[in-house]
Amino acid sequence: MELSKGKGSSEIEFTEVETTAEFLDGSVIFHVVKDAIGFVLYMHQQIPSILQDISLEFDSMHTEYKELEMDLTKTEAKASLRQKHIGRMREVKQGIRRMEKFMSTISSLQTAFQLMISEIPNIHEVILVLGSNPIRPQHVYHMYFSHANPAPSAEADFMKGRTAEGLSRKAIRALISKGAGSSSYPGPTKLFLMVKAPTSFSLPLHFLPKRDFRYSKKIVPFRLRFRCRTQGLQMDAPDHGPQSGRSTGLIDSSDDLIWFQCRHAIKGIAFKTSEEE
Repeated sequence: MELSKGKGSSEIEFTEVETTAEFLDGSVIFHVVKDAIGFVLYMHQQIPSILQDISLEFDSMHTEYKELEMDLTKTEAKASLRQKHIGRMREVKQGIRRMEKFMSTISSLQTAFQLMISEIPNIHEVILVLGSNPIRPQHVYHMYFSHANPAPSAEADFMKGRTAEGLSRKAIRALISKGAGSSSYPGPTKLFLMVKAPTSFSLPLHFLPKRDFRYSKKIVPFRLRFRCRTQGLQMDAPDHGPQSGRSTGLIDSSDDLIWFQCRHAIKGIAFKTSEEE
């Protein structure tokens, strides 16, 4: 369902994504954002396959390399077989090196986001920016999370439950229906994670405060709003749009909230597309 506010060029449209859960806890938000990151990277051809497959491939390459090393320690191995093993080890090692920085950054970004959620479980806004820098992006994905009830006091275990699974599927279907990722291949670029949090938040090793963060007005973002169906309250759309660091109708106006940029920007992997081959 589409929601809009304002007239003319100031109109703001959302795609509503609902869940029957009573509240959106930190674990749900983490997995929805994580899956959105994987979707954006894959649909904009920053990775050759879905993130889950890349992770499995990376792990299997490490396993294969260790097995090849063990085979080489066998004294009875023939010279021709040893040469074949050495050649294969070289290929596997090159593959590991090609993906190592990407996988390390993915891991660092996820860890950083988990740390932020552990401190601020009821995050309301997240932006994914694809481009050479956040100010002049190629694509923007803006996610709003409406919390029906306060998040539980227990720490998030970050296990992916049915609520997160279902919400992620709905979000991805909604983005595909809006044409997300349909643009031509731009070449390897970066993905930035921006999160709105109180000014008192401090995690300098992972996040930089960006109080005046604004991206180019030429960019029309994809906007998703996640809310609980049992919420019973109609949330107002932001009056000033997603580019302002000011509080919106989705959050308590008494909070002094600003944008924070994750230090771990994900660089796309260079690979050949089917058109180039």
